[in-house]
Parts: sequence; C-alpha cells; structure tokens
Amino acid sequence: THLDLGHYARFLNQDFTILSNVTAGQIYNELLDEERLGAEFLGQTVQVVPHLVSAVAKRIEKLGESEDADVVIVEVGGTVGDMEAEAFIEAVRWMRDMEGRQNSFSIHLTFVPLLKPTNELKTKPTQHSVRALRALGIQPDAILCRLNDPTDSDEATSDLKDKISLHCGVPRDAIIYLPTLGNVYAVPDWLEKQGLAEVIMDRLGFERRKPTVPKVWRALTDDTSVVNNGTDHSDDDLQRVSISIVGKYTSLHDSYLSVVEALRHAELNQGIRIDIGWTPSEMIEQHGSERYLSKAQGIVVPGGFDKRGTEGMIRAARYARERGIPYLGLCLGLQMMIIEFARHVAGIEDADSTEFDPAASEPVIALMEEQKGVKEIGGTMRLGAYTCVLALGTRAHEAYAMANVGEELSDGDLRITERHRHRYEYNNAYRRRLESLGLISSGLNPELSLVEIAEIADHPFMLGSQFHPEFRSRPEQPHPLFDLFVRYARQYRPEGTQQPLFVKAVSSI
Repeated sequence: THLDLGHYARFLNQDFTILSNVTAGQIYNELLDEERLGAEFLGQTVQVVPHLVSAVAKRIEKLGESEDADVVIVEVGGTVGDMEAEAFIEAVRWMRDMEGRQNSFSIHLTFVPLLKPTNELKTKPTQHSVRALRALGIQPDAILCRLNDPTDSDEATSDLKDKISLHCGVPRDAIIYLPTLGNVYAVPDWLEKQGLAEVIMDRLGFERRKPTVPKVWRALTDDTSVVNNGTDHSDDDLQRVSISIVGKYTSLHDSYLSVVEALRHAELNQGIRIDIGWTPSEMIEQHGSERYLSKAQGIVVPGGFDKRGTEGMIRAARYARERGIPYLGLCLGLQMMIIEFARHVAGIEDADSTEFDPAASEPVIALMEEQKGVKEIGGTMRLGAYTCVLALGTRAHEAYAMANVGEELSDGDLRITERHRHRYEYNNAYRRRLESLGLISSGLNPELSLVEIAEIADHPFMLGSQFHPEFRSRPEQPHPLFDLFVRYARQYRPEGTQQPLFVKAVSSI
C-alpha cells in the first residue's frame, strides 16, 4: 500500500521510483494500450493468464534490474482470497517456479486472535489462510503471527508454534510472533531478535551478518529518550512544542502519516517533544480559529483536494500571519496562504482558486497551463521530482543551506529537487502585485517559472511549498523545511504561557 511504501522509503533511507508501486489499474492499462496498438499480441485474445500475470512479473523483474538489486521485496496487499489480488499472487507463484525455490522466500502474515474468556490464542484462522494460499500454489516459507498486544506473546507458548508448524508445513523456527508494538519503528528490531533475518539469509544463501543500527533508531523505538547530536536526553529534560495540523481529513490520522513522520524526524534531530493537535478545518469555519489554535506554537496546513474545509484553512493562515505563529503550508496549504494574503493584505476580496470556482473573477490559484486541455484527469497530475531554484536571503534558502542540501549556483542561489503531486498553481499574473506587498516567491521552477515556494517577508516563519517535502524526510536526515519550521515554532510563545515550556508528559507523537 502507499503507506507501507513510505515506511519502506524511510526505513531504507531511499527514494523509490514509479516502478516500486504496481497497481492492477496500471497493468490493465498497459495491456489494453498494447492490445490496441496491435504489435504486441497480433490479434491474440488477451487474458489474465498468461498476459496479465506475465506483465506483473515483468514489472517486478524490471525493478530489480533497474536498481541492480540483490533482493526485491514484493508486498502483495489485501487478504488471501481477494479477487483483486489473485493475478498478483499467481505472478508470485510463477516467478517462484521460474527463479527456483532457493532464490525466493514467501512470508505469510496472519492474525492470531486471543479468545478472552478462555485466555486462549486460536490458530484456526492461520490454518485456513495458509490452506487458501496453498490452493493458489504458494507454500509459505515463514509465517508472521500478528498478536493484538505484546502481552499476548506470553500466552503464545512453544506448543502453539508446534501446532502451527504441524498444520501449515512451516519449520518451527520460521514461525514468528509479531505483536502490536509501541510504534512501527520497533518492528524491525523485534523481527531481528526473533531470528527472521537469519532464516531468510540461510534460505537465500547470504552470509549471516549483524545489522548496523544507527543511534537514531533507538530513539525512534523508545518514547522515553531522544537522540540529539549523539547525546541521549530523558523525557524529563525535553522542551515541549505544540503543533496544530489543520486539515480536511484529520479524523483519519493516517491521511497525514508522512507529515507526522517528518515532524517526528525534526523532533529527534532537535532533542525535543512535539505534541500534535488535530484540527478539522471545517470546525474552524464553524467556531473560529481562536478556539482551536490559541495554544499552537506552529501550524501545518497539509495537502488536499476540492473546496470542502478550505475556508477554515484560509482562516488558520490568517490567524498565523496576524499573530506571528510559524506556519508551514504543504501543496494546498501554500495555495490557502496565498489566497489569504491576496484577500486580506492585497485587498483582492474575491481572490480564489479555479479548483473551487472555475469562474473565479480573481483566480490567484489557477489550473496549470499544461493541464488546461486535459479532459481525462486520471493519472495526469504534475507528479514526481522537479527542479526548484531558491533565492539567496530567503527562509527557504536558509533552511536548505543549514541542512547542506542542494547545489549552490554562481549567484548564491540553491538548486534543489522535490516531489510534486498537484494540478493547480500560483497564478503568475498576480506575482508582481503580491510580491510588492511582501509575499516573496522564494523558490521557482527554472524551466516553467512556476512558483514552488512562497513566504511572507515580515513574518518570523510563514512559508508554503507547492511540492510535498514530507515525502523526502528521513529519520537520519529530517527535511530542511520541517526542521527550520520546528526551530521557529520552539521560539514562539502563545499568550499566557511561560518560557520555556518544559514538562514531563510523554510525547503524543
């Protein structure tokens, strides 16, 4: 899934390409295009087997070849038995037969529920799911038994492993208990201690070796300490920083998982604790900003689509601008910041986005020129990495220069690349007017002159990016924009609070 792919990127400290995300829609689209062209199939009847299955296998092989990889990790989402996943499971079976069992390793993730009245862990769901997987031609080499709680593993006796091994045909040492842990960063260490890596390496013929674990990973798995410049700090010593995320989808926190992780990385780097407040933008529309944002030391407005809740985001941006609260806008958050500035500083009362009102009289945010002729909008957004040049003397330049990220140009500017996912942009027709009032276009795409970063000149830190910096943040290297944003948030003190904010409570992240 997309969430898992982000975790893989953060765990491995790698940037993935489009090849790493394979969906049924992509494969079907490729097959239909090839069939219409006529050269590939020459009038054959295009079928799930062999054509669709072969296309999935080729995508997996292409990824391995493009990265010259020793191992390709293939995660098949969903549940065994789902119709949507059958072609992918068949592709895995096919590849296992072609590559040889000694060159493949199948891990089956299954749930082992605890029956509370009898305090008994039940293995029947595991037995039946393995039977269903076998019916599709795959015998698992290891089984990860998901448990609800770490204490459930106390009830998971050796007899339970013997039972699963007997009924599922999997060696006992390849049956691993995996309880729900404090956070996802604790999972690799848990699996390492359970011996999963040794089982995999022995099967694939790799030499066993002890993993090198960066010190920051210990902090990621421990809520009582933070590592900053190689020094441990207990929670008693840490400064607390209150950050509000104002968004459209805050009822499901995973919608902004990458944003939360990027804040977590800045937290670790600076040796602090960040408390996140989740603020539905529609609630600000109903009750005003003061009720939800009065204690915030920083405000993040992340991405989203359509008009719902956007007026609340605009109010949040105004609240941050007028009170000097550090503000970080991501994609839509940048656009809301620009609309707010245009309305309340430049006096353009009808400033709006053509995404919300196609007939807007003052479209300070408009559809990108290259998007105007697009009728079928699926899969046509501006996606992937694009170049941006940061102007010397701006907050954006300060952030990247401080992190030593980017290529310095002859005039002192910095060239960077960042990941995008959008269709609308800051309308250049309004740039000169808004810049004269203090809205600085601090980052531009050199090819198309698109505004990638804008910031308010007379504000401590009010900056928005059209790209998604959270996608590039890593535990070992927090994203420069998030890191600088948090540094300024630490300095802000809401009215009625004392300086500094030190408490002993556990972090809410």
